[in-house]
Amino acid sequence: MTMVDSIVDLDAQLANARDYWLGWGSADRSDRDLTLFRSDVSHPQLNGVLRVGHGASLNEAVAEAERRLAGVPWMWWVGPDSRPDLADHLRATGAVEIGTLPVMAVRLDQVNGLDEVNGSPGLEIEQVTGPNTLREWAHAYAPSFAVAPDQLGQVVLAETRRPDKPGSLVRFAGRVNGQLVGTAALLDRRGVAGVYVVTTSEEYRRRGIGTALTAAALREAADRGLRVATLQPSLIGERVYRRMGFEPVAAYRMFSPAQS
Repeated sequence: MTMVDSIVDLDAQLANARDYWLGWGSADRSDRDLTLFRSDVSHPQLNGVLRVGHGASLNEAVAEAERRLAGVPWMWWVGPDSRPDLADHLRATGAVEIGTLPVMAVRLDQVNGLDEVNGSPGLEIEQVTGPNTLREWAHAYAPSFAVAPDQLGQVVLAETRRPDKPGSLVRFAGRVNGQLVGTAALLDRRGVAGVYVVTTSEEYRRRGIGTALTAAALREAADRGLRVATLQPSLIGERVYRRMGFEPVAAYRMFSPAQS
């Protein structure tokens, strides 16, 4: 696969994001003109429509999305890879715009702080292997995503059922005194490095753990010969990633579906 060299190559970055979120579709997924995923986790970020292609009928796409995602909370992701008239159509049909999710990118040879992978005292970073550690890893990041405790089993099931090719998704766990306190993941797809699930347990924040876990993912990506990394940060995380050299390159507009 050709490695992407420029942070302005949005096609590869958005395709990496679609691949990651489609991996959550253990209950349903589709990557045609209507790209959607359904995890059956009761959380709006873990079910949704990622793209409506230029060849799709907007009325038919909305109807199909509502049918296939009925019964779970979900969102519309309206990015540069969707029809340009999608946002206006959603508003006209009753959907509510609830915010934006930036897309940021950096060339891996321009990252600040790759040496910070060992920069947090007492932190040990390991790659996640085996079902027990995967369960522990999922339980560690769930509070940062406001996943309800009664949904944890479904989250673990969705993680276990991901269809990623062997070696393409690398999960990182950060431990302090043996306790798993931080997470990150690298998705090596489409010639770019997608960074996801960067979280730190609340009582361990402001110690550089999230930065160190991000650096671990980026170092793994650089070792694989990848040249560009991409991510979609939270508002708090955006400041951290700017310091590491990431720049905004696009954004998703997020919509709640119309209430029936």
